[in-house]
Amino acid sequence: MADADVISPSIETRAELIEALSRGAKPAREWRVGTEHEKHVFHTNPLRPVAYAGPDGIRALLDGIAAKDCWAPVLDRDAVIGLKGPKGQGAISLEPGGQLELSGAPLETLHETAEETTQHIALAKAVAAPLDLHFLGLGVTPLWAVRDIPAMPKSRYGIMTPYMDKVDRLGTSMMYRSATVQANLDFSSEADMVKKLRVSLALQPVATALFANSPFVDGRESGYLSFRSHIWLHTDKDRTGMLPFAFEPGMGFERYVDHALQVPMYFVIRDGRYIDTAGEDFRTFLAGKLPQLPGELPTILDWENHLSTLFPEVRLKQFLEMRGADMGSAEQVTALSAFWVGLLYDGSALDAAWDMVKGWTADERQRLRHEVPRTALATPFRKRTAFDLAREAVAIATAGLANRDRRDARGRNETIHLAPLEQTLHLRKTPAERWLDLYHGAWQGDLSQIFMAAEL
Repeated sequence: MADADVISPSIETRAELIEALSRGAKPAREWRVGTEHEKHVFHTNPLRPVAYAGPDGIRALLDGIAAKDCWAPVLDRDAVIGLKGPKGQGAISLEPGGQLELSGAPLETLHETAEETTQHIALAKAVAAPLDLHFLGLGVTPLWAVRDIPAMPKSRYGIMTPYMDKVDRLGTSMMYRSATVQANLDFSSEADMVKKLRVSLALQPVATALFANSPFVDGRESGYLSFRSHIWLHTDKDRTGMLPFAFEPGMGFERYVDHALQVPMYFVIRDGRYIDTAGEDFRTFLAGKLPQLPGELPTILDWENHLSTLFPEVRLKQFLEMRGADMGSAEQVTALSAFWVGLLYDGSALDAAWDMVKGWTADERQRLRHEVPRTALATPFRKRTAFDLAREAVAIATAGLANRDRRDARGRNETIHLAPLEQTLHLRKTPAERWLDLYHGAWQGDLSQIFMAAEL
């Protein structure tokens, strides 16, 4: 059954939209962390992107995972476009260019997050190996243009692709050749949500700098250390950005709903079929006047689907989604969640992080966001650099994780998962800069070598 075939109650008022967001609040003892990561899939013989169909395609990979570990297929018409895991093990989905995404389960500790990622990659590689399929841990695929990458048969992408081409110049690059890591975290109340949202928005460019891992595009240097982050500056200004209104007095669930209502729609799902509503207004839908469905009111699922088509640096649903990092190694996947859990899930750490950023102006936050994709940790900020901000933020996160004191079987607390960030700070070089050193040194300009070096 397609995940679109879900019975969902109708909604009639703006107040119901606000209430739907507020239902995400939960006590601290119930806070969890969910980690999502996307990885590029490629063939090595010869080196090329992967089509959906065929005996060694993406569909064969999904079918193989389902057969090996009892994952249930998710269908879009007759195409398998994802898998639901057994026993609450999250879900696997496809990005437009065949990037394989794990949406991890909500877990109590970062130790569980690390184990989840390890097990998922091991399962995927066991199925992929006989198909000559491999997984690449980079923020942008380094060789292929959008036109070279086969599209996945997912209806929503058929709607989004032409719309992206209309609204800005790099939207299809975001869809087809970028990959990210995302950490999803909880809040206890509206006030707690607002504080966490403000801290994470302000520090999102710092995370982008620490995890910068996409220095190549179209077979050459991109001129950016995070070309993936640069892509988002030229994707769709209606639905991306730093949400400056979040720092204004009166911020809360209601203000975010008003923002979401201003963002144009993409689609509505009915009977498993995607109806193109690109550019329409959700307020019109709420009034029963959507041209494609005259007289019909939206459902809670329609609202949730609409919220999923907003792409700010931090996205609010019934939890907060951190969206600023490039994909990297398995260890970097867990490090992203460790960074944000350390900052946001300990009261003292959250207070320290807020003290760090509360004096920044909207212009300063935006300038940092705009410049970090190119210069990462070297980006100037006031009389310091993003490196200094990163060192301070990682120190706060370390203290926050130490205060949580969640131990693994060997007695280690969660600070061990910040090791990739400590290495970056020690070297004063992002992953992207380390790849550039190899490209100009040992690889002698042979970019194909990155596929082996960055393979998961």
